[in-house]
Amino acid sequence: MGLQIESLIPVNNHLGEGPIWDEQSQTLFWVDGTGNRVGKPSIWRMEYASQKISSWYLDKEIGAMTIRQDGNAILALSDGFYSFDFSNESLEPIVLMDDDNPRVRLNDGKTDRRGRFIVGGMDDKEEHDICSLWCLNPDFSVTQLETNIICSNGPCWSPDNSIFYFADTFKQHFLSYSYDIETGALSNRKEFSKSNDLDGLYDGATVDAEGYLWTAMVIGGDLIRYAPDGSIDLKIGMPVKNITSLCFGGPNLDEIFVTSMARVSHPAAHDLFAKQNKPQFNAGSLFRVTGLGIKGLPEPRFAG
Repeated sequence: MGLQIESLIPVNNHLGEGPIWDEQSQTLFWVDGTGNRVGKPSIWRMEYASQKISSWYLDKEIGAMTIRQDGNAILALSDGFYSFDFSNESLEPIVLMDDDNPRVRLNDGKTDRRGRFIVGGMDDKEEHDICSLWCLNPDFSVTQLETNIICSNGPCWSPDNSIFYFADTFKQHFLSYSYDIETGALSNRKEFSKSNDLDGLYDGATVDAEGYLWTAMVIGGDLIRYAPDGSIDLKIGMPVKNITSLCFGGPNLDEIFVTSMARVSHPAAHDLFAKQNKPQFNAGSLFRVTGLGIKGLPEPRFAG
């Protein structure tokens, strides 16, 4: 069977983002980053075997989430880190970020293989490099890893944990760092790739079992697979332009789940987003790509 792309669930996410496959429960989670602004759920869950869908509403924007050892979640909301209990919907603050600039909110994040939750900030107007990259440690302390970011996206690691990648979307580059998995420290910053000559901008990302980096090109609508040397290995055109993120999942970790956004009005100060009067057909859906014969890596749970 060759490449197949399907609209798996037409959930009409306002800003679908941050899919994570929880191998232990065989469940896919993702978020609607600004769903709260239009009365839509913020957290989504799909049980793989039954394709049963559950969702939860929040009052704040959500950037990312990670699953805890007990099956509940840590959320990166607009103003800080919170714990969330799926059964009773209790939301408890862990640490609030003390930045009083209302344009700054937490955005994309992912957990490393020692159980740290790495989350970057974004300027809601997508204009100024006023944000940071943060690490929520398992003891709930917070470490600042990087600064001068406009919009952080796509944090992910090489299979051997030695390289950390993340994109500053509106500076139009992916960065790579040497990563100390024992301490979580970054060093040896390099520019891995640039999107200036591509159709679209870097958004969410992941690394497959062969060490190739995958990213979703928002605005452009392509999934791009980069070789470890920064060269483009593969492009897959998706049915909608505003794809936002991806992860590998399924029982064999050989399916790619892709989120997208339906919103047509953007708060950005720039004009990079195409002017739309209405969303594309199936924009905001959860998509699935199969038949590539490429596997991903298990996503770890948060250790705290």
